[in-house]
Amino acid sequence: VVRRRLLQRYEHQPFISCLAGFYSCRWKRYQRQRTEPGKCCCQMVNHLKTTFCFSLVFLYMWGEGKNDYNNFDWYNYGNLGFWFLWSLVILILASILFTYISLLLVLAMCLLAEGQQLYLHWSHKIGTFLVLGFSIACLFALTVLWGDHWKTVRLSFQITAPYLHIGAIAIMVLLSWPVALHAIRADKKVIQVIIIGPYVAILLFLFLIPLGMYSPCIREMGTLGPKPALIGHRGAPMLAPENTEMSFQKTIEHGGDGLETDVTISYDGVPFLMHDTTLKRTTNIKEVYPNDTDQNAALFSWDALQKLNAGAWFLKDKPFSFMGSLSEADQNQAMNQSIYKLSNFLRLADSHNKLVIFDLYRPPEKHPYRNLWISRTLEVILKESGIKPHLVLWLNNNMRSFVQSVAPGFQHTFGRKAPVEDLLKNNIVKLNLVYTDMSSEDIRKYAEANITTNLYVVNEPWLFSLAWCSGAHSVTTNAVHLLNDLSEPLFLMTPQQYNIMWILTDLTSLLLISLIFAL
Repeated sequence: VVRRRLLQRYEHQPFISCLAGFYSCRWKRYQRQRTEPGKCCCQMVNHLKTTFCFSLVFLYMWGEGKNDYNNFDWYNYGNLGFWFLWSLVILILASILFTYISLLLVLAMCLLAEGQQLYLHWSHKIGTFLVLGFSIACLFALTVLWGDHWKTVRLSFQITAPYLHIGAIAIMVLLSWPVALHAIRADKKVIQVIIIGPYVAILLFLFLIPLGMYSPCIREMGTLGPKPALIGHRGAPMLAPENTEMSFQKTIEHGGDGLETDVTISYDGVPFLMHDTTLKRTTNIKEVYPNDTDQNAALFSWDALQKLNAGAWFLKDKPFSFMGSLSEADQNQAMNQSIYKLSNFLRLADSHNKLVIFDLYRPPEKHPYRNLWISRTLEVILKESGIKPHLVLWLNNNMRSFVQSVAPGFQHTFGRKAPVEDLLKNNIVKLNLVYTDMSSEDIRKYAEANITTNLYVVNEPWLFSLAWCSGAHSVTTNAVHLLNDLSEPLFLMTPQQYNIMWILTDLTSLLLISLIFAL
């Protein structure tokens, strides 16, 4: 008897030993306790499932948010005072944590399928609670600080839903193995129903969910509109320092149709290009004027601004997470960029017949041009630059009637949705909307009134594809060099193709699940 017990204690089970070793950190050979049929260590398994779901939701949300990583990093720069690619760090961390939880959940399912009791090691317990806390905290923080990002997630479903459906079905097929084994080992009908019932309900839901799916990229052949025009957001800021001559030249080289920028007026009345309120992020003001780093950019004279370098920061800080490497010639050119005048910007656009659109910032209190900012900007556009009026998309809504009387050739643009009647009354020919306001129905409604739609800022190919399928006339982007290479929208398919994909997926999965339960 003693010998038999010893033999049982040290019975060699390599597969189970390996699973238990990774899961429980128990590597010694011994007869492990088998779980009673129908019992599945529910508390720990449910905790793993909950953590898996939260980490998956956060990873998906953050992964789809790649389009706005620069905005997130810029927001943190404004609060922390230094530049760092926080967005990339969070993406890497979320991916690692999700992978870790997924492996633990797979190990747990395999051990349960083998009828083994689950003894999660204390270090893994701490790890799972940390992952759950991290995921919930990040989701809460993003909801509070960056609530519009959920709109991006909802938009992404219009593109990814057909493929998420296939992924969910594949997961259900994989789960059918441990579900079937555990149900078969259960000795009571009630327990079998409790195990199989929720699984079947979820499976039926997934089988039928395509009936409620909508995607503008699922459309009949020949109904796709023209490719949206590409407007470089501050030029090509992934290839050159933003709002510099080099940046706009790169946009033109890569086939951009227009140029977007931000205009500030110097203390002596020279309009120049600058997005930030201060000069700290995009110039070397800390070296040239160390006592004036927090001063408003509009309070410097043009002579003082000309002494600043506007390109060296780009090579040092690398403002985008997925920037390509620059050639030596481009690095040298970037190092020698200076602040760009509006008049030179307009001449460059006119010489290449490119559209221009810009945000015009009113100077601060006590600025000499505080009340002359519109007229001074118009003077530069109409008299100093010589740009053709139809190339100017006038966005600023202040004194619009005056601007229309002085420059009737401008394409007047409005920055938010409004009733068609009001837009036509004010001679608006284009809407400039944040991409989260994208709606194929609204775009179609405005187009019927000859009002085109520009969406900003669209960087990711999937988002550009959605804008294309929705009928947008143009997009403002940081990635002209990437989007210009797209010959058709990603994920474009006909309803017939999607129906075939849906039916084949459901039938194949149903066959595999039936075979697994039968065997």
